[in-house]
Order: sequence, then C-alpha cells, then structure tokens
Amino acid sequence: MKKYTYTDKKDTRSGFGAGLLEAGKQNDQVVALCADLVGSLKMQDFINAFPERFFQIGIAEANMMGIAAGLTIGGKIPFTGTFANFSTGRVYDQIRQSIAYSDKNVKICASHAGLTLGEDGATHQILEDLGMMKMLPGMTVINPCDYNQTKAATIAIAEHHGPVYLRFGRPVVPIFTDPDQKFEIGKAWMVNEGKDVSIFATGHLVWEAILAGEQLAEEGIDAEIINIHTIKPLDEEAILASVRKTGCVVTAEEHNRLGGLGDSVAQVLAKHYPAPQEYIAVNDSFGESGTPEQLMTKYGLDSKHIVIAAKNAIARKQK
Repeated sequence: MKKYTYTDKKDTRSGFGAGLLEAGKQNDQVVALCADLVGSLKMQDFINAFPERFFQIGIAEANMMGIAAGLTIGGKIPFTGTFANFSTGRVYDQIRQSIAYSDKNVKICASHAGLTLGEDGATHQILEDLGMMKMLPGMTVINPCDYNQTKAATIAIAEHHGPVYLRFGRPVVPIFTDPDQKFEIGKAWMVNEGKDVSIFATGHLVWEAILAGEQLAEEGIDAEIINIHTIKPLDEEAILASVRKTGCVVTAEEHNRLGGLGDSVAQVLAKHYPAPQEYIAVNDSFGESGTPEQLMTKYGLDSKHIVIAAKNAIARKQK
C-alpha cells in the first residue's frame, strides 16, 4: 500500500487560479469572466497578466453565461467564475439553452461547492450541482481532489473542445498529487491497489478515502482506492476492472446521495456487474452552518464513515 503524505495544504480554488493563468499564457484565446467574485475565485493573477482578456460582469450570472456563449462564436475560450450555487442553480436555463444545447466551448468554473463552504450555510452549499450538470448532453463534469490536480485540470479543459463544468472548493486541503501531472479527462487515477473493497472517491473525499484506507489496512483489509475526478465521461473500464477484483464498492462524494458519483457508478454496476455498494454522501438533505470539519463529520463524509461503509460492503459481499 502506497503511503501518501503532504507538506502543505491549499484550497482547490487557488489551484484554479494558478491553472487559469497558465492556460492564458499557453493560449491567447483564453478569456475570463467573473460575477463580482474575483478574490474568491483567485482570478487576480490572470487579470494582472491579461487585463484586456478579462470581463467583470457583476452580479448578473445569467448574463455572464450568455456573454460567454457568444464569445465562443468568435473563437474565444471563455472561463466563467462564480460560486457553484450561482454557476448552476441560478443559471441552469442559460447553460442548458445557450451552452449545452448549442455545444458552446464554455468552461463553467465553480468554487465554494459542497458542505465545506462551511459557515455560509445551506443557501450556498449546493449539493446537487454534479447531478444537474452531468444530465446535460455533451457536458463534461470534473471534480479534482487537491490544488495540483485542480491546476492541471484547469489547463486541460482549455485544450478540450466542448462545454465543461469544473468544480472546486474553499477549504484548505492536503496537497498530495504530483505538481507536474498531466490531467487526463475521463481517465480515473489509481491511488492504491487492493483486493477486498473498491473505494471510488471524488473531490475532497479522495484524501478522506486515503485516510480510511490506512485505517482499514491496520485491520487487515486491503482497500483499492480510485480517484474518479471526471464524473462525466465516467471511466467505466476502470470501475469494472476494480469491482470484478474486489466484489464490493464504496462511493464517496461531497454531494447529495441522489444524482452524483454514486448513482453513476450504480448504473454501471447494474448494467454490467451487480455488486454490493455503499454510499458516502449527504443523505438527501440540505446542509447547515458550521466549520467544514464539523459538517463533514455530522453528515458522514469523513474517513471514519468510509471505514464503516467499507466494512458494510464487505459484509454484504460475504453473505
């Protein structure tokens, strides 16, 4: 079992900011739009480097999506930036009609997603965004796990043609992936190989899955941990290869149990290889105010709950 350590923690939104700057350096067609949240989205470095390629739209998110769609007609590659709640729920109609339906090359970049937004509470803690976005035909949906992977994903989506939803967050989390990684859209990342249970995790839950794997190893349970950073297109081949080996599954995500990674994996299993599955996700409820750590524990999204779910999955397999 590979041991993962870290020397620093950073928010994944800062990874987006660094990636956006690099994407702008690599391609002069990259432009950025923001809905009055430059500081929160870490877009200032891009603005400093390319002031003529930045558009401050103000608190008018629907207008921002429409402008972004229009910019693609002239060959631009627009990155929109606001909170995940405003990037999806507030503008779903504009995304569906103006971006997804017409296959516009817009990169919808969403910060402050999930419970770990923390004290801002339920009105801002969107837990249904991955489901909303993955249901749109042609939409690529990405949820990276740390600063380095978010930076790499941001650079990668600039090179990918078509609409993309990129999700990241506010809290500082361990940096444990390669700083020089090449991000492959739609290709799952094997974190640790194992034989007893498959743990498919995404976003902030990847680190929690690693911690859970260490705890399980101490009890003689060999967990296979895979980072599903791309929710759509889903790496079905990697999922099935793992489950055919282990025979049981845990999915872990900072999202509603309905409509997220867990449901996507369940569809694959139902069609190709039925196996016991346990969900680590918010159980069809809204969030509340609290620190990220308090909320992750209360809503069952931490390593302790992943350990319990893994044992439950194994027990179901053995019946």
